[in-house]
Amino acid sequence: MTTVSLIGAPTDVGASVRGAGMGPDALRVAGLAEALRAHGFDVIDRGNLSGPPNPWHPSSPGIRHLPEVVAWNRAVFEAVSTTLAMEQVPLLMGGDHCLAIGSISAVARHCRQHRRNLRVVWLDAHTDVNTEQISPSGNIHGMPVSCLLGHGPADLVGWSGQTAALDPGSIDFIGIRSVDAEEKQAIRRLGLQVFDMRHIDEHGMRNTMTEVLQDVDEDTHVHVSFDLDCLDPMEAPGVGTGVRGGPTYREMQLCMEMIADTGRLGSVDVVEINPALDVRNRTAELAVEFVQSMFGASTLAR
Repeated sequence: MTTVSLIGAPTDVGASVRGAGMGPDALRVAGLAEALRAHGFDVIDRGNLSGPPNPWHPSSPGIRHLPEVVAWNRAVFEAVSTTLAMEQVPLLMGGDHCLAIGSISAVARHCRQHRRNLRVVWLDAHTDVNTEQISPSGNIHGMPVSCLLGHGPADLVGWSGQTAALDPGSIDFIGIRSVDAEEKQAIRRLGLQVFDMRHIDEHGMRNTMTEVLQDVDEDTHVHVSFDLDCLDPMEAPGVGTGVRGGPTYREMQLCMEMIADTGRLGSVDVVEINPALDVRNRTAELAVEFVQSMFGASTLAR
């Protein structure tokens, strides 16, 4: 029986608006643990990690709340590393998306130690490839991918054992529709694989996911970093940076089911749920449905 370890990181220290720190408990209220147990998984809820409060300094170019972001990501890094060492599947319940620095750095180190290929599936409305030089706000939830590629502040790179936790070819972005002007240039310069909403509109989610997963094999560890603002805010209103025009409910279900079909899902982030902006916990409930599909729930036995 596969064991899924739930790790709460209740902070919005990297975000542009307050409220994502309530995300872990929103997922618990929505029945995440119970839903996974119903599909045959052993689930351990390890509670919430501890970290510094959000000082909520004014937005400004550069880096905002760096010491606090480092502290929270260190806690996430250690928790995910411990879970992987116990051969369990870590499911990080955020919190904002800056926490992916810690979780994916831990996964990358684990894969390197075990000589496995890492494939990161980044589900988001944004690419999060800003740096302190080009970010208009200084919010680090817009920078985790740059940090993981080795282009962030010194305190946030190198945790996996080498400067870059990821190489550009090991991450695929899905659902993108909001990219800052200088981010566009960074994406082109880095050669990142971005499946934006135009690609999904033109080719469909099935063909898109076939491209994303075509080289996943038995030696691949798939990590899904799921920002709920990937969805259209009409479906998921409880996010801090919603952007119209995201994947539909059915498109996202197909995406998750195709990830499950690989049989290589090894770790997950579920981030940016903001109950303060939600309607009766609707966004957390949607997240639970999609996580079930990602872990293999389907209409028929396949």
